Amino acid sequence: MMSPVVADYTSRHVSCWSTARSLFAEWQQRVQSRFELERLSERDLADMRLTRLEIFDETRKPFWQE
Repeated sequence: MMSPVVADYTSRHVSCWSTARSLFAEWQQRVQSRFELERLSERDLADMRLTRLEIFDETRKPFWQE
């Protein structure tokens, strides 16, 4: 049987890695989304009511920034 101290450490360790994994996945999603935005046609942008300047501003953000 695991001691309460070890169990708490293990729980926090797993939680930390889970949080880090989620954060990296979110960052990767932002990179992918911004990459796809750059490749939209003018028609697609018009359908979404976006301008090239808005896309430019979004794609220049660092991956960690929403």
